[in-house]
Amino acid sequence: MRLAVLLSGSGTLLEAILADGTPVAVVLADRPCRGLDVAAGAGVPAELVERTDFSLGFDRGGYTDRVVKALVAHEIDLVAMAGFMTVLGPSAFDAFPGRILNTHPALLPSFRGAHAVRDALAAGVKVTGCTVHVATAEVDAGPILAQEAVPVLPDDDEATLHERIKAVERRLYPNTIKEILGS
Repeated sequence: MRLAVLLSGSGTLLEAILADGTPVAVVLADRPCRGLDVAAGAGVPAELVERTDFSLGFDRGGYTDRVVKALVAHEIDLVAMAGFMTVLGPSAFDAFPGRILNTHPALLPSFRGAHAVRDALAAGVKVTGCTVHVATAEVDAGPILAQEAVPVLPDDDEATLHERIKAVERRLYPNTIKEILGS
């Protein structure tokens, strides 16, 4: 199976996936970012499918179609969103049904959305964590594949808690991807 990694940022999840020995066929980014440099440094083909519009009028469908076209051109079987911060439209899930994965910094179904760590702290929970799930058109609502708890410490702020969650994520996500790929 050919794996694509979609990212928007530093590429630390991509580094973890590559360090785990999982072959990556292509990396796609929605903005110029360090993750593209990580791909280049590892000899992985990378493509910028740039999102230039962040307004309320953003053409999500048109952008999603560009991403799907790039994935199809690379003959991708499985997609791993790794800190990809653009919500894709339904055509992506039609093109890759049940084959788009995501990782989320909370124990879903709790704290869905882009501010999960902040929301967990605001709720005063004692435990949060990381979830790997199948992405669907409904954000953070797909079937759960793996989860691991992370305790919330009394002196945690958003940055310290998120970093501990990321440490779990950098292990849990590559392991889950490997299981799906059968490697």
